[in-house]
Amino acid sequence: MLKRIFFLALWVLAGAAQAGVTIEHWQSPAGTRVYFVHSPALPILDVQVDFAAGSMFDPVGKEGLAGLTHALLDLGAGELDETAISNRMADVGASLGGSLDRDRASLTLRTLSQPEKREAALAVLEQVLRQPRFDGAILAREQTRSIAALKDALTRPDTQASRAFWATLYPGHPYGRLSTPESLAAIGQPELREFWRKHYNAANATLTLVGDISRAEAEALAQRLTAALPPGEPVSLPAAPVVATGQTVALSYPASQAHLFVGMPSVARGDPDFFPLLVGNYTLGGGGFVSRLMQEVREKRGFAYSVYSYFAPMRQAGPFQIGLQTKKAQAGEALGVVSRVLADFLAKGPTPAELRAAQANLIGSFPLRLDSNRKILEHVAMIGFYGLPLDYLDTYRDRVRAVSVEDVRRAFARHVQPEKLVTITVADE
Repeated sequence: MLKRIFFLALWVLAGAAQAGVTIEHWQSPAGTRVYFVHSPALPILDVQVDFAAGSMFDPVGKEGLAGLTHALLDLGAGELDETAISNRMADVGASLGGSLDRDRASLTLRTLSQPEKREAALAVLEQVLRQPRFDGAILAREQTRSIAALKDALTRPDTQASRAFWATLYPGHPYGRLSTPESLAAIGQPELREFWRKHYNAANATLTLVGDISRAEAEALAQRLTAALPPGEPVSLPAAPVVATGQTVALSYPASQAHLFVGMPSVARGDPDFFPLLVGNYTLGGGGFVSRLMQEVREKRGFAYSVYSYFAPMRQAGPFQIGLQTKKAQAGEALGVVSRVLADFLAKGPTPAELRAAQANLIGSFPLRLDSNRKILEHVAMIGFYGLPLDYLDTYRDRVRAVSVEDVRRAFARHVQPEKLVTITVADE
C-alpha cells in the first residue's frame, strides 16, 4: 500500500509538472512579497524566505559577514538554544536549513502539513526570524571553524582558480569581493546584529510557500511569518558597474594538473537573451558528451576528462564560464582548442540539427525540474526573488522552442566577446 501511495504521488507531481505550475502572488501587510503554490500530492509544506543579503553586501574589510550572519541564525533564537532548535525539529520530523550565494540568503523549512506538526515547526522558524541570538560563544566557534575551513580550501588549486576567476572578472565590484582569514577574524557581534537589522527585514524579503495547504492558510501563515520580521527598507544594489576587461592570470601550483577557467561578466537574471543563450550553450558546452567542447577537447584529443560551459544569471551581470582540468604540459594546447571552438561557435552558431537536438533535450527534460515540491519551491523562490513573470515556468518550453539559430548568434555576440574574456590558469609552468 505504501508503494502504491508513493508512486501515485509521483504520478500526480509529474502531471503537475507537465501541466505547469500555478503561482499565486500577493504582498503581506508587512510589505513582503509572497508566492504560493498549492501542491496537495504529499502531506508536506515547504517554506523558503529569501533576503537580499548575499555576500555582495559584505562591507569592505568585513568580507564573510553575510556568511557568518546566515550561519548563526538557527544556532540560537529567542529562548531556544541550538540544541533545542535541533530537537524540536527532530520531534516533528521537520528540517530547517538554508543557503547563501552572492545575491541572496535563504532560510528553508520542510514540515509535515498536519496542523499540529506544522505549528511546532513554524514556531521555531518564527523565533529564528524574529530574534536570533548571535551568541558570543557560538560566534567564536563558527568564526574559528570558518577560518580553518578557508585556510584549508586555500591550499587547493580549484579554490585558488575560482577565487582568482571571480576577483579578476569583477574588480572593484562586490561580486569580486572575497573573504580572508583576516576579514573573518575582524567580525564581531555588533556587525552581525547590524547586518541582520539592515538586511533581514520584511521589506527586503520574499516568501515562498509550496505544499498541502489552502490559499487561506497560506495567507495566514505568510502574515504570521512576515510579522515576525523587523520592519525596514529594501537594500539598494551596489552602484559599482560591472566592467569586462580581458586579462590572463597564471598562478603557479605544485601539481601535474592545470585548472583552467575562461569567462567574463555576461548576463543578468531576466535578460531577454537568456533563452537563446541557454539553448546555444547546450551545443557549445552545456550538453555533456554531445557538446562541441566535449567532442573537441576530450573525445578527439583527450586533453581533459570533462569540459563545460555555462551562464549564471545574477542580479547584476553574472558570469559566462568555460572550465576544464588538463595536464600542465598541454594547458596551452587545450586553451587553444577552447578558443577555436568558441570562435567558430560565435561566428556560425549551432547548426539547425544541433539547435533541434538542444531544444528537444531542454523541453523533454523540463518536467524533471518540477517533479518534487522541493524543486518547485526552488524555481518559484527564484521567480519571486528576481521578479520574473509569474508565467515563467508555463512559457519556458515555448520560449525554448521559439529560439532560432540567428537568435543564438545575436545573443552570444552581445554577451560573449573574445577580447573581454578572462583566462585563469592554476598550476602554470
